[in-house]
Amino acid sequence: MFGYVKTDTPNMYVKDTVLYKAMYCGLCKGIGATCGQKARFVLNYDLAFLSALLHNVMGVDVSVEKKHCVIHPIVKRSIANVDELTKRIARLNVLLAYYKLEDAVTDKEGGRLKRSFFKRAYKKAKKEEPKMDEIIKKRYAELREYEIKNIDSIDISADPFGNMMKDLICHLAGDFYTEELGDIAYNLGKWIYLIDAIDDYDKDLKKKSFNVFVNAYKLESKEKLLKEKGQELINAISPSLMSIGEKARELKYKFNHDLCDNVLNRGLILETKRVLENKKCKNYTKS
Repeated sequence: MFGYVKTDTPNMYVKDTVLYKAMYCGLCKGIGATCGQKARFVLNYDLAFLSALLHNVMGVDVSVEKKHCVIHPIVKRSIANVDELTKRIARLNVLLAYYKLEDAVTDKEGGRLKRSFFKRAYKKAKKEEPKMDEIIKKRYAELREYEIKNIDSIDISADPFGNMMKDLICHLAGDFYTEELGDIAYNLGKWIYLIDAIDDYDKDLKKKSFNVFVNAYKLESKEKLLKEKGQELINAISPSLMSIGEKARELKYKFNHDLCDNVLNRGLILETKRVLENKKCKNYTKS
């Protein structure tokens, strides 16, 4: 994935900081258990949040224990135990990371070695979750069609990624899927796609890779894009953020939802501000 879905850590309750770190570590353990230890390198915040969200709306209680891990062998850390939902999200993490590498190779941006490195982990994830693999493959094919056509419609270009996230959430949530959850997933997918395109503007321009903002505005740098088209960028992203905030208030949570609220109502806005101000990436959630 991309790693843009983060918490606003300074404004989190201590209990939620502890829980989120535990779930992040638990997902890491889940990736190792289901897809092999090498695959743990693709762990990111997007899927850690998805784990927190789905555990809550599906009513799957999270049990946390103090344990050692490979990275922290001396001091025990709070780690969420790996349940079946965590394993499924761990496989999804690997599938999404692999297709992102596949996309980079197709765009001649490198990544062949990394793709080869994670091939075995991908095959394990695909074997256990063929439907999720099918969803991702289909939506990336749609994205590729838009890239071949070299479209300049910001909204249309983000649609496949939004639909991909919606389809994946629907598949994972099963009977717990609701219209509100689907709307959040769709708009979160669109937001991730668009914020990543803005963030990668200079890189894509230099490598002549597809970027809808390059096509739409044809400006010579991200700095100029942000300066001259800043309000238009805000107008393109704001509808998704507003819809996420609105639908999040309508979700039926099974447990306390302070953590989810922090990410959906504060973390996404904070990360949007960072990208639009052209600041370097900062991990607001420390692992």
